[in-house]
Order: sequence, then structure tokens, then C-alpha cells
Amino acid sequence: MGKTTTRGLTRRHLLQAGLAAGAGAALWPMGRARAQAADRKFLIVITATGGASILDFGLVTPASLCPNAAVLNAYPDAQVQQLEGSPFRFMDQQLRDLGPLPYRGPANHSDFVRRHAQDMLIVTHTGTSVNHQVAQKRSLTGNDAWGGRTLQEAVATAFGEGLPLPNVNMGSAGYIEPGIDPTVPGWARHEPVVDARFWPLGLDGVQGLQEGVPGKDLVALARRVRDERLDPDSEFTRTFERSAALQRWLRQRGTQQPALEAAGLLDRLNIIPDQPGVPISRFGIGQAPEAAQLRDTFPLYFSDPLEGQAALAFLLLKNRVSNVVTLGPNLSPLVGGQQIVDSPPLAFDFSHTSHRGTQALMWSRLLSVMDRLIGLLKATEYGGGESLWDRTLIYVATEFGRTRNRAANAGDFGSGHHLNNGSLIVSPMVRGNTVLGGVDPTTLMTYGFDPQTGAPDPGRQMAEADLFAGILQAVGVDTGPAGLPDLRAMRRA
Repeated sequence: MGKTTTRGLTRRHLLQAGLAAGAGAALWPMGRARAQAADRKFLIVITATGGASILDFGLVTPASLCPNAAVLNAYPDAQVQQLEGSPFRFMDQQLRDLGPLPYRGPANHSDFVRRHAQDMLIVTHTGTSVNHQVAQKRSLTGNDAWGGRTLQEAVATAFGEGLPLPNVNMGSAGYIEPGIDPTVPGWARHEPVVDARFWPLGLDGVQGLQEGVPGKDLVALARRVRDERLDPDSEFTRTFERSAALQRWLRQRGTQQPALEAAGLLDRLNIIPDQPGVPISRFGIGQAPEAAQLRDTFPLYFSDPLEGQAALAFLLLKNRVSNVVTLGPNLSPLVGGQQIVDSPPLAFDFSHTSHRGTQALMWSRLLSVMDRLIGLLKATEYGGGESLWDRTLIYVATEFGRTRNRAANAGDFGSGHHLNNGSLIVSPMVRGNTVLGGVDPTTLMTYGFDPQTGAPDPGRQMAEADLFAGILQAVGVDTGPAGLPDLRAMRRA
């Protein structure tokens, strides 16, 4: 299997990792099936961890348009591409290094734009924090625009009821923090996933255990004895029997855990193949029907966490396990030989050392994974003549932008954090092939737009709450109860 080999892993490794990653999975309520399948909408949040600059993808400024090009982050005209009839400006580059790191390779942005321009929307905005963790969370809550609930919680609440795990979050740091709105149903809160490859192994308390252990019938009997005789007579239960937390835990353990096991999610979400050294079939573990296709689509799924997350995200949505998934790189590097396989140290934040190379590489990484994921969603029937993609919105969340200044005519340079930026959204439900807002060519600062018409407004700055409201409204969430502004300009007519 080349780079995707799992050689050296034992069933002990698999189960230890899987059970650790999925230990909390069975503890989240299933909810009631109020949301009908015909109304289901899906949200994918992809985290551009570290601070992705919209000026390095989508809103690239050619030097000829910038009076101060020598000292600002404007690019040579010959490098900048723009499709006819499209507002997006982007580049393909052949990187020679990332500052002191010996990376050489392509950074391709054009393929994504050529395939998906009609579903692409860039929205300019200005944030309120340059602290990574604070800004990460605000990119998901709109700076507590709706009582502190996250975008993921809002979409899961509106469209995820009745699904086993509506809101699965594979992010990190501030991107994986839950919201603070106490009115969000417990079943809509996020299920954290540490390792997408092994997490499905934790969705069954018995399946996959080594030979000779008790079977499911005996385990079910032991659980009944525990639930009906041992726990009720324990001093702990007698002391805390009126505790709402304990009652919730007992319901989850007694009802939701068996329901997850009965759904067969371990087999339906696993793409690790049966192979020498990892004979999963010997231990009663199957593979998702799409496993071979996903291994072909994401061939580095086992060595590149981002590809592994994308594969799991597709299965969660296709199998109606979830309607909201979050994925993205963390701040740790993954280096193979002399090549940077996943990302440089600190992901986008390595821009402190090498701005242009880091932005080019990291945008290329995210766009490549998004492109393949969108392809799978487009090829998957939802029903009623629609594909799964027709009902999905991808939001590329990031903390902040980057400073624009550079030493005179420097080809590469370090950048700091900056509040001013913009975000990429990709979906058939948004106003595609559009940039809302613009860039001041003299400063390279972005400016806002009219929320209703979308007309550029150099005197306006859009807030985190505007982006938050526009995303929810595009998906179809009723934001009236929150009193959020109407961002009609973001929705497809």
C-alpha cells in the first residue's frame, strides 16, 4: 500500500487508539427525529489554522494595481491569474523552500477555482482578536452573536435531530471548543474526534476484541445486571440519584450506547483494509462499502491526518450519521523525509517565518482536500434529483489575516497577525462567483459591502457577526430568534 501502509500496528494498537479516540462517542444523545430528511442541510467547517490570508488566495493584488507594491504584499502581474468572467485572483507556484525549511514542490490554486468558481463566495470582514484560540472560537460563534452557540451547533440543532451524532468535530484548540449557549440541545453539541483513522473502532464496546472474550449476548447480560442491580444499590447512586448529570449519563449509557452499536457504525465508517499485520476481518471488523474508493481518493489517509479526516467526513455525511463535520490541520508539523507532507510547523502561522511560501502551500493543501471531497459529494445522490453537494456548505474558518508590509521588493518575508481579512465559502446555496467587499489597492486592506445588495462599500467593515449570520441564513437556519442582521447578499438568488 506504499505510503498508506499500517505495517507495524497490532490489534492492541488499533483498539487502544480507537477506544481512546471514541470513548465519548456513545455518550451523546440521539435526539428525536423531528427534522425530516427532505429538509436536511449539511455544513462542513474546514479550519485554516494559523491565520490564512485571503490576499494570498482569491483576492491576490497584482503589483500594477498597487501604488505601494514594493513594500506591500502585492505580486508580480505575470504570476497572477484570473478567469474570464470571474472576480477571483489566484496563483500557481513552484516553491523552492519555506524559509529555512527545505521544501520544494508545487502549490496549485488554479484547479480549484476552475472547477468550483460558480460555487465560490469570498466575504471580507474584520475580526476582534489576534489571539489564536480566542479568534478561532469567534470565527465559529460570530463573537457570541447568538448567545455563544457555534455555527456547528446552530446547524445541528436546525437540521440534525434524529441523527446518531449530528455534530462531529475533528478540529483543535479554539475550533473544537463547544459554545456557551445553554439552550442548545445536548444532542447537537459536538462529538470530539482525536484521530479519524481509529475513531470508528470506539463505536462498539465488544466488536473487534480479541478472540476468547465474552460475546455480545454475555456482555448485554452483564450490562443489565450492572444497570438493574449493582448500580442502583451503590452508595454513589444513592447519594447522587437526584443529579441531572447522573440521570443523563445513565440514559446515554443505557439507551444511546446500544443504539450506536446496533447501527453498525464501526463497519460503516471504517476504511482501514484487511492486510497482513492488521487482519481486521479476523476480529470481526468490516469495512465501509466505499473504503476502496476513499483510499484511492485520499491515498495518504493513514499518514496525513487531514486526508483521513476528509475520508471520515464523507462517510459521516453520506451515511447520515452527522450533518455537521469539522476538520482541519493543527499546529503540529508532519514531516516525511525532506518533504513536508501535511503542513509546516504551525500550519498557516509559519507565515511568521515565510509568509508567501507558507500561504501558498497551506492554501494548496486545503483546496486539494476540498476539491476531492466536493467531487465525492457531487457524485452521491441525496434524493429527489439532488446530490449531497446540493445541500452542503463549506466554510473555511480562520483566526485572522496577516500584516501586509514587507521589506522593499522582498520575495519572501515574515508576517504578523492582523484583524483585517476575508473568508472563503463554497456551496451551491451561496451567491457564487462573487466577491463581497473589496481591497483598497493603496493599503491592501479589505473593506465591506451592502448586506442587502452586495454593492462594495469602502466605508464599511463587516463584523464576525455578519459572516456568522450570512452562513446560517444561506444554509436555511432561521436566525430571527437571535436578532441577527439579514445578509441577503450572501445567498444565492
